[in-house]
Amino acid sequence: MTARPAVEIRGITKRFDDVVAVDAIDMQIADGEFFAMLGPSGCGKTTTLRMIAGLEFPTEGSLKIFGDEVGTLPPHKRPVNTVFQSYALFPHMNVLDNVAFGLRMNGVDRTTARRRASEMIALVRLSGMENRRPAQMSGGQQQRVALARALVNEPKVLLLDEPLGALDLKLRQDMQLELKELQRRLGISFVFVTHDQEEALTMSDRIAVMNNGRLLQVGTPEEIYERPANRFVADFIGTTNLLDGTVVDGSTVCLANGTRVAARCEHPAGTTVAVCLRPERARVVTAGDGTASRIDGVIDTVTYIGNARVYTVRLDWMQLRVREENRPGAAPREAGDPVSVTWDMNAVTVVTE
Repeated sequence: MTARPAVEIRGITKRFDDVVAVDAIDMQIADGEFFAMLGPSGCGKTTTLRMIAGLEFPTEGSLKIFGDEVGTLPPHKRPVNTVFQSYALFPHMNVLDNVAFGLRMNGVDRTTARRRASEMIALVRLSGMENRRPAQMSGGQQQRVALARALVNEPKVLLLDEPLGALDLKLRQDMQLELKELQRRLGISFVFVTHDQEEALTMSDRIAVMNNGRLLQVGTPEEIYERPANRFVADFIGTTNLLDGTVVDGSTVCLANGTRVAARCEHPAGTTVAVCLRPERARVVTAGDGTASRIDGVIDTVTYIGNARVYTVRLDWMQLRVREENRPGAAPREAGDPVSVTWDMNAVTVVTE
């Protein structure tokens, strides 16, 4: 990154007694970037967000926002604001007063606060609902109120801690698009914590994948999905088949059952690896057909999902998932059919632990 980052984290560690929640991570978030921190529960992503917000202080390391060290500053002295999963709206206040609350606490006069709050309510498409209370609104509408309240103080960085987790699937998908569009219009950095892989892939400019307090990979959604740094990232992002094996040379891996398959790999011969094969990159063909990269098996199950079918293919030592688009006139295969699973060499990634 050439421009000064919105958030710069260097060697940040957070310990709670003997527990290391965040373990010496380095991270830069660009100005105007939609940045997601992704990982399973307990991986350290929320603790990292809380350290950026000032709700937790680092045990070690440096934390800068637009070049200013803020690691020991309280939340109200940082140019950030946070939206939580619970929304944390005041139930006794209407929408306008909820949104204007932060301005009033900062000494903004009532008239100006209400005008700016009204402008922000319009930005999140809630005009006409200023007099409603949170209990009179849907989950998606309450989420927009929480966003408006966080944005009305004009933070340089907006922090979002699993803000869509309480919404049903359809509403969550709609809000993903709305959040991304809102971030684009505002042009400020959004730092978004989630455990939902699809959410991160859909919304983010870049994703940081974390596990056990460690930062495993940072990259664009395409980089994370297509070129995972290790087995955990490959398995956590989307759905994949991981075929254990050993490197033979730069273009061949010997799988656990002794089958040799084509796969580009940079690891030395003898390295224990896994071949990462996404279900949509594999093909099911009649048994014995296909390329040198072929594994024979039997179809266990067939799942119809509208525009595609997902086959579970039973091998001698594991099962594979293959997703194939439905083609007009093509007869679907059935459970019990002997088949071969095949793929192109550039369709797989070789990963280690």
